[in-house]
Amino acid sequence: QVQLVESGGGLVQAGDSLRLSCAASGRTLSNYVMAWFRRAPGEERAFVAAISRGATTTRYTESVKGRFTISRDNTKNTVYLQMNSLKPDDTAVYYCAGGAASTSAYLPGMYDLWGQGTQVTVSS
Repeated sequence: QVQLVESGGGLVQAGDSLRLSCAASGRTLSNYVMAWFRRAPGEERAFVAAISRGATTTRYTESVKGRFTISRDNTKNTVYLQMNSLKPDDTAVYYCAGGAASTSAYLPGMYDLWGQGTQVTVSS
């Protein structure tokens, strides 16, 4: 069974950067399309970014395009989310997810694997 563990969250100021990591154990991540979701206070879990198995395809929600970058290192069994120019609206719990059929998958129900989440708070 694959376990996903996120890290790298924290409290930052608007304009700062953070890099989230998602480390997997139990099975190689290279078999999975991976993604990041986030849940802001009072809202549903929402798609942020996805990356294909070989990292040849990435997709982003419109609000993070040009600021966030999803990447993966299959040799380290880890997926990353580099977040630049952070805004208060980016405040949320960020979740790593895996197992969708393709990077077009944007709903939580399309993913089988989930981490526990890491809190990102951006102050103005």
